[in-house]
Amino acid sequence: MKHENSAQSRLEVIVNEREPGDLLFPSDYLDIGTPESIHMAFSRLAKEKKLQRMGKGIYFKPKTDPLLGPVHPGLEEIARKIAEKEKVIIRPTGSYALNRLGLSTQVPMKVVFLTNGNSRSIKVGRGTITFISTTPKKLSSKNDLVYLAIQALIELREEGNDPKIIDRLTAILKNAGPVAIREDAKSAPTNVARILYRIAEKIEKDD
Repeated sequence: MKHENSAQSRLEVIVNEREPGDLLFPSDYLDIGTPESIHMAFSRLAKEKKLQRMGKGIYFKPKTDPLLGPVHPGLEEIARKIAEKEKVIIRPTGSYALNRLGLSTQVPMKVVFLTNGNSRSIKVGRGTITFISTTPKKLSSKNDLVYLAIQALIELREEGNDPKIIDRLTAILKNAGPVAIREDAKSAPTNVARILYRIAEKIEKDD
């Protein structure tokens, strides 16, 4: 009981010092108590509304915006904090890549990231974060915009050949430049690489 009280009081001090909106993971605090005492301390703080449970092993300090009311961290923010904690690389894929590029207005409730870490899925509220372990080549794109374009084109499949899609991607990738596009196209599937080379040529001609 003494150890539990000690973990509780120490964790309360830590939580009070954290900024509203900060994410906290019980596994980061095993140095101040046993796994059981840390779990109980987090549960108590959640019941007292000092923390809010987002998912298994994921909590955040409540934050309120004067105009918007309660503000919750997004799935990407949580995923990036997990990646930072585990010291792994993550990069978005699929429908989330389309959303990031503005090719889709739908915010997906299931976000998928490629990673050099372990594969797994984490349920967060009504959403799901999925990490898929992949090869270094698929994570090797140096330019973030080109990487997102690669993932968007993989998701779009045949629709990626639509002239309207190519025009929109051309406008988006102008900031990356033809050299970066061609370089990162080397890590893309052949059908996607062909589209990227066309976009690079189109940007050069427009300039």
